[in-house]
Amino acid sequence: MDAELTTVATPQDESEPTTAERPPAAVTAETTAVRRVQNVLAREPVVTVAKGMSKFGDHALGWLALGAVGAITDRRRRREWLLAAVGVAASHGASIAVKRLVRRERPGDPGIRVLVSTPSRLSFPSSHATSTTTAAVLYGRLLGRGLTPVLVPPMMVSRLVLGVHYPSDVVVGSSLGGAVALSVRRYVKRRRNCG
Repeated sequence: MDAELTTVATPQDESEPTTAERPPAAVTAETTAVRRVQNVLAREPVVTVAKGMSKFGDHALGWLALGAVGAITDRRRRREWLLAAVGVAASHGASIAVKRLVRRERPGDPGIRVLVSTPSRLSFPSSHATSTTTAAVLYGRLLGRGLTPVLVPPMMVSRLVLGVHYPSDVVVGSSLGGAVALSVRRYVKRRRNCG
C-alpha cells in the first residue's frame, strides 16, 4: 500500500514578524548599489554563472574539494595543501561566527530580486567572499599564480547580482578571508623556519 505524502504546516516563531508585518526597509546607498548592479548585470547568461558560483561556494565545499585535489595530486606539498584547505574552512567558520554576532539581515527591499536561496537570512559578512578570498590567496600561492584578481571580484559581484548581499557584506567578507589567509601563510612560514 502506497503511503500518502502529507505536508505539515509548522507554526512560525511568534517573535519573528512575517514579511507582511515587517516595516519597509529604508532605501540606503547600499540598497541603491545592489539595485544598480542588478539593473545592469542580472540577465542571462550572467545570472546562470552567478548561480553556479553560488552553488560552488556554498559552505566553501567547492574550495575545500579543490584543496583535497591539490593534496592528492601534489604529494610533495600535501601538508601545505591541507593547511590551505584548513584555512579555507577556518575562514568560512569565522564568517559564520561574525554573522551570528552582527545579525544583519539580507536585502529585503522590494526593488531587489533575490535570485538564489540561502541557508539563513544573515548577511554580514558574505561567507562566499570570505572563503573565496582565502582560497584564492592560499591556493594561488601553491600554484604560483595570482588567482585573487581572477576569482574574488567575480564572486563578490555575483552576490550582488543574486540580490543576497550588500556591498559592505562582500567587502568585509573578502577582507576577513584575506586576514585568515595571511595568518595561515605566516603559520606555514614559521613552521618552515623552525623545521
